[in-house]
Amino acid sequence: MAGSTFSVFGADTRIKGDVSATADLHIDGKVEGDVSCTSLVQGEASEIVGAIKAESARLSGLVRGTIAVRELVVLKSARIHGDVHYDALTIEQGAQVDGRFAPRAATEGEPRLTLAGGSEAN
Repeated sequence: MAGSTFSVFGADTRIKGDVSATADLHIDGKVEGDVSCTSLVQGEASEIVGAIKAESARLSGLVRGTIAVRELVVLKSARIHGDVHYDALTIEQGAQVDGRFAPRAATEGEPRLTLAGGSEAN
């Protein structure tokens, strides 16, 4: 699809298998497989069972798997079960994460952790 820059998986969509997109991706349904895209937005009621790899991700649903992103925003409704690798990280108060946080590449400079109040911590 030439010119397509955004793909949406609606709440009624269930996918078994890996998803790879050069476009930005909005997932409201359920994906059982790895997700790879430029930018990911996950809806509150959605579920991803598999690894996530993206430049940026805004997660608000359930994730069971490893996450590797450059810029990650974890919203308060998110429930993450798996390790998180990031360059910049923002977590809203109330988000649930069962796993470890680690910077993706410490050699690329200091990772940033931004708290939901806007303050930064290293």
